[in-house]
Amino acid sequence: MNPLLVSAYTATSCLGRGLSATVDALRTGRSGLQPCAFETVDLATWIGEVSAVDAQKLPEPLSRYDCRNNRLTLMGLETDGFGDRVREAVARYGKTRVGVFLGTSTAGILQTEQAYRRRDPATGALPADFIYRTTHNSFSLAEFTREYFGLEGMAMAISTACSSSAKAFAAAARQLALGTVDAAIVGGVDSLCLTTLYGFASLQLTSAEACRPYDASRNGISIGEGAAFGLLERVDRATAGDILLLGTGESSDAYHMSAPHPEGLGARMAMEAALRSAGLAVDAIDYINLHGTSTPANDAAEGKAVAALFGKRTPASSTKGATGHTLGAAGALESVMCALAIREGFLPGSPGTRELDPAIPIDYLLQGRAGTVRHALTNSFGFGGSNCSLIFGAAA
Repeated sequence: MNPLLVSAYTATSCLGRGLSATVDALRTGRSGLQPCAFETVDLATWIGEVSAVDAQKLPEPLSRYDCRNNRLTLMGLETDGFGDRVREAVARYGKTRVGVFLGTSTAGILQTEQAYRRRDPATGALPADFIYRTTHNSFSLAEFTREYFGLEGMAMAISTACSSSAKAFAAAARQLALGTVDAAIVGGVDSLCLTTLYGFASLQLTSAEACRPYDASRNGISIGEGAAFGLLERVDRATAGDILLLGTGESSDAYHMSAPHPEGLGARMAMEAALRSAGLAVDAIDYINLHGTSTPANDAAEGKAVAALFGKRTPASSTKGATGHTLGAAGALESVMCALAIREGFLPGSPGTRELDPAIPIDYLLQGRAGTVRHALTNSFGFGGSNCSLIFGAAA
């Protein structure tokens, strides 16, 4: 593919709001995970909760979109000056030429959960103030974002479980190549809700402690929430040091509804496709941000795929020990982690991981360290074998 300029980017997670808080956490090895005290949830698990989401107010004309997910969306859009950069792009290209491509897994489902408690005791009807389309609906955050910026062009919500917002980058890249849009807001948002917390617990996939990716004793995930965005434009606007999206790779191994292929087949196919897309050999990758959810099966399968392609030559880590697994937002959040690794010359470590699994022969970083990162690859793999890998680099 032709490289694309990531002309602006931002991230909000349990590490804090914006790039500065994220960089500080990565450099100090700080985790934002805490024991779960969210809403009415009664589970022995740890989560990555973003502070002050409920204090965020939506503009009155967009009040019909009010839900936790869209409040978090707005927080992210108006952080690090990202919203201003979008408005500049709209002025430059026009409101029909800036697309919206966002990923999520559950969108505003918490709004439905809360509405269900208030249903009519006689009829079971949901309360009249509940609006499914603008809250629970997976398209809600894309529609909200388009309306917030006054856009009239293409908008798309992608919901492929944990690869959702990585695939948003790939979808936007295709439309830029086709000429459908001249710029694209890409990224993802997922917020905490009862469905994911209780759902993953029922699958016995959550840990009673902070998650430990690639640890010999890893035993489950810590669910987080987050909002991360990028603004993609054609590369003719790039200057030295700017972040570029160089390659995208997608695969669907459809091995199992919730388990990865044990040999990491789909993961390897996605990484190989990203390398082909970027025109890079494995030796060109200086850092891999692993999907690394901290479940025994996921880390083992991904580890086999990474070892088969990269051996022990390429430093790698999962940042989910810092942020938790932000599900549909993970691909975008970890893309920003890669951009920061390139920009800052720093390879993130893995908070919480103590003793590496000796059965996974890769160069896994327990502690962050300084280092030149020319090209970074990030993996996002979803239920049902929906996989995506992205490669980022810096403009010369």
